[in-house]
Amino acid sequence: MRTNLHRHLTNPLIGVRNLGILAHVDAGKTTITERILYVTGATYKRGEVHNGTTVTDFDSQERDRGITIFAAAVSCAWDDHRINLIDTPGHVDFSDEVERSLRVLDGAIAVFDGVAGVEPQSESVWRQADRYGVPRIAFVNKLDRAGADLDTAVASIRGRLRVTPLVVQLPIGQEDGFTGVVDLLRMRSLVWADDRDTFREGPVPDALREEAHRRRRLLEEAVAELHPIALEEFCTESAISAQTLAVALRDLTRTGEGVVVLCGSAYRNRGIEPLLDAVVAYLPSPLDVPPVRGTQGGTVQERAADPAAPFAALVFKVNSTATGRLTYLRVYSGTIERGDAVLDAGARRTERIGRILRVQADRHTEVDRAVAGDIVAVVGLKTVRTGATLCAPAAPLVLEPPAVVDPVVSMAVEVRRSTDTDRFASALARLVEEDPSLVVRTDPETGQTVLSGMGELHLEVAVEKIRRAHGLEVNVGRPQVAYRETVARGVSGLLYRHVKQDGGAGQFAHVVLDVEPLDAAGDDGGTAGFVFRSTVVGGRVPREYVRAVEAGCRDALAEGPLGGHPVTGLRVTLTDGATHPKDSSEMAFQTAGRFALREALRASVMVLLEPLVEVTVTVPDDAIGGVLGDLAARRGRVSGSTARAGTVVITATVPLAELFGYATRLRSRTQGRGTFTTRAIGYAPVSGAVSNGTPSR
Repeated sequence: MRTNLHRHLTNPLIGVRNLGILAHVDAGKTTITERILYVTGATYKRGEVHNGTTVTDFDSQERDRGITIFAAAVSCAWDDHRINLIDTPGHVDFSDEVERSLRVLDGAIAVFDGVAGVEPQSESVWRQADRYGVPRIAFVNKLDRAGADLDTAVASIRGRLRVTPLVVQLPIGQEDGFTGVVDLLRMRSLVWADDRDTFREGPVPDALREEAHRRRRLLEEAVAELHPIALEEFCTESAISAQTLAVALRDLTRTGEGVVVLCGSAYRNRGIEPLLDAVVAYLPSPLDVPPVRGTQGGTVQERAADPAAPFAALVFKVNSTATGRLTYLRVYSGTIERGDAVLDAGARRTERIGRILRVQADRHTEVDRAVAGDIVAVVGLKTVRTGATLCAPAAPLVLEPPAVVDPVVSMAVEVRRSTDTDRFASALARLVEEDPSLVVRTDPETGQTVLSGMGELHLEVAVEKIRRAHGLEVNVGRPQVAYRETVARGVSGLLYRHVKQDGGAGQFAHVVLDVEPLDAAGDDGGTAGFVFRSTVVGGRVPREYVRAVEAGCRDALAEGPLGGHPVTGLRVTLTDGATHPKDSSEMAFQTAGRFALREALRASVMVLLEPLVEVTVTVPDDAIGGVLGDLAARRGRVSGSTARAGTVVITATVPLAELFGYATRLRSRTQGRGTFTTRAIGYAPVSGAVSNGTPSR
């Protein structure tokens, strides 16, 4: 303990926690954030989602819809630690906001509904956190609801997420009688009264003593299986002390080998203080995570979380407000102060920091500096985009940006008054700048402006933002899904010769391609959608020309022969070729690669793919027949159903194109009592949408 205190005093970063709250929509993320702010003294009044009084859901659309749309950052203090907290959206349409947040977080609280357990979007955000290696603790919320059961929720965590849950609390009471928890580490009870803001600590209730000892034993056994020091103590003493358990739980959380599980009811203010204690005890500080890695001049470099190191930060959010452009940063190393010049490493452009702000959702407090481990907003950066790396001009470094998911739904948008065209273009540009998952393009055939995003709700929110923030009247067309094309049966030995003579140096390139489906090729790199390789021998095509052929093939993937949709799921092999001593060039081979693959795709058997989603529908018992019939009419395939306290939860796979307007239809069939959520699961062939191809020459 003395060593930890010494570290805390000598290095303030040990007392910092950068974490997010992740969950399915309506699991209670925003309510937990509000209770954390209230318990830590950051706010004087509890905000409520249903009243539109929350700190983090400050946007007018969030309050109108009752859901989190935009990730919001807040800061608070607990037990001499500073907690930088990001409340993330739970709706699948805004998963890109979660992706950008996870990229800059050191830890997370995963929230699960005590009745529903692991829901579809809970699983999705968990997998996102897996990709970034973010340590997590779990909080089973809403234990005061009818049908809530901690053991059932923990079983779903173990079964669906494939992790080892380490339950450290036992609920006291059930449903309306839920009053507190038993801390299994200290074997003490924590009880909250309805009329008090703080809990009362005491001995374990007599009625729960035997069960508490049984669960403590299960916790010790589970930890001993995973942690060598705990195993040694367990074998020697036949038990594990509370101190050793705490150390082991911290280590297992940070390595991802186990997940600490706590429980409570955020709405009724029960379980928040122990949750904060767990954040401080188990989740890592900036010093506990590996140094951030970046590239410079083709070499990989590391930057430790040291305020004295060269400055490096990642931009994870850009927001235009009435008072100016805010750029949100995670500082990984070094220190910045007002007036400092920073380098946008990707754009190779230098800009100057105007002001540095400590963020509290839509409110800000100006500070003089930001150091490694901080999450802040800065004013004064004019052109920096989301995903950019800011660094010291004398020590450039490029950090890996957050991944951006391809949009799946599009709609045509136009301004009603032609005099507002320029303002409309400016509003669209600002939208895309703030949300990289939105894409704006002009349809080459109709000349319409097409807005693409992650779902119908995503596009509705974007259009409504144009109307409210910019005062523009906008017309929209019916949403259209983003189809893909793939190869069902490829071609071999397709020869393409590119020869061009128009005076001066000519162009010559000769390539031979094989095209086949990825699955037929036996590749596991199909997640990228395209694999290219060369089997040319004898130097018939030099290496630099092979790269040019690959670049040309990638260009050809933009439009497929069926309907001009992007092509995915294929493997291209360059098997032969020829060059000319004077007329061959990289440009000639890139052109040959592009036209050769286009010709090969026309000769192949192509299949049209459509996006699929997993739909989870919760309906009353008496409406089940109509809902199942409607899902069947929408080409849905039911994969399972579960009965829960007068309701039925149906899981089905449905083409995304069939779900437009489903919310209105579901409400009408269930008298407003039905709800549904969706989760993207990939693409599948559209029945009948196949081209036979033509014989290759």
